[in-house]
Amino acid sequence: MSTGSTDRARGARRLVILGDELITGFGDPRALGWVGRLAARTPPLEVLTTALAVPGETTTDLAARWEREAALRQGGAGTYLVLAPGAHDLAAGLSMARSRLNLANMLDAATSAHIPVLVVGPPPRSDLDPAGLAALSAAFADVCVRRGVTYVDSHAALHDHDQWHADLAAGDGIHPGQAGYSLLAWLVDHHGWANWLGIDLAE
Repeated sequence: MSTGSTDRARGARRLVILGDELITGFGDPRALGWVGRLAARTPPLEVLTTALAVPGETTTDLAARWEREAALRQGGAGTYLVLAPGAHDLAAGLSMARSRLNLANMLDAATSAHIPVLVVGPPPRSDLDPAGLAALSAAFADVCVRRGVTYVDSHAALHDHDQWHADLAAGDGIHPGQAGYSLLAWLVDHHGWANWLGIDLAE
């Protein structure tokens, strides 16, 4: 890499995306996931995107690492943080109160550090209680609304979506394929993604 291109990378917005394996596009034949699809439309020299996944991560685990991960990537034209907590709190037996508190603490700390945050909630999956997953997503939404943070409620948008469920059924019932990740990318995009980052997306 030339010195000029290194300088541009150093000056780019630092987009840090933290969550479970869904942010890696696991199960997508194109290996793009929703993150890769949005990154492909982002001006390549304006945003340095880093997706840092921990498979099976709970909000307790996420809360323990997010500040360290973000701090390592600060600089440039500002750090932007996407939190994408999955549904693993339910599988791990965490209480709804604990899940809410974990997310609230992360958002409050990010706000105090002047780091813009966007939260992408857990989408539907077939191996967990639908009512419990709906309640978890609603709890995350409430925490975000109270703090003025954009929340992408993928569960509410996709729980009756035939294409989403067909895509899950074609795989393992937990992780979508190409069609499902395209739906997630569309949802995030239409919740003000470009305005939040302060960029123009390519068509």
